[in-house]
Amino acid sequence: MNFKDKELILFDFDGTLINSIPDLTLAINKMLCFYHLAPLTVKEVTPFIGNGAKPLVKRALEFSMQNKSISKSILEEAFDTYFSAYSAVTCKETYMYPGVLETLNYLDKKGYKMVICTNKPYRFIEPILDKLAIKHLFQCWIGEDSLSQKKPDAAPLYYLVKTMHTVVEKSIMIGDSKNDILAAQNAGMESIGVSYGYNYNENISDYNPTRVVNNFANLKNLF
Repeated sequence: MNFKDKELILFDFDGTLINSIPDLTLAINKMLCFYHLAPLTVKEVTPFIGNGAKPLVKRALEFSMQNKSISKSILEEAFDTYFSAYSAVTCKETYMYPGVLETLNYLDKKGYKMVICTNKPYRFIEPILDKLAIKHLFQCWIGEDSLSQKKPDAAPLYYLVKTMHTVVEKSIMIGDSKNDILAAQNAGMESIGVSYGYNYNENISDYNPTRVVNNFANLKNLF
């Protein structure tokens, strides 16, 4: 099986193209410090990532406070504190996974349209693309706050397909999280799961993507 007939490739961002956990953890710990709570390790923060910034903050705060009841006002304050902290370290230690740059260049030369569909807040996407010098490889991107729905809803995928003037059958979603695979399934789109990402410490193959790859560079064999 290969996907050489596709026109559009939708990529997840965190956990698929980039490892941003060091910076996310740093921002989470600055938020926790604000409440005089102990810092968390990268390993502890990793399972909290995937549904967007607010769920990440909520999970980290609940974990640190041992699931004590947290008021809505505290959650909002915590999110604002996290947002400010992450704005200061958006791409301090974030890096591309092995094989990403060479493979993106390969796909670009092959003529595929490439976009980013992430649950990361929109404002943080472009600064990271700029810092990593890969912005020119993507024709557009959307974040968790770009539309009223986010992954695993199919709406972001439909939006990108329409924006890029193609059809679902000629498009494919690539990601590390069940949210990516479920969004693709909800859209009736084929998908590729990468096994090295976050995915709540679950096996991506359990969600039945069309294919699973263990290394991003393996995509060159499929396109």
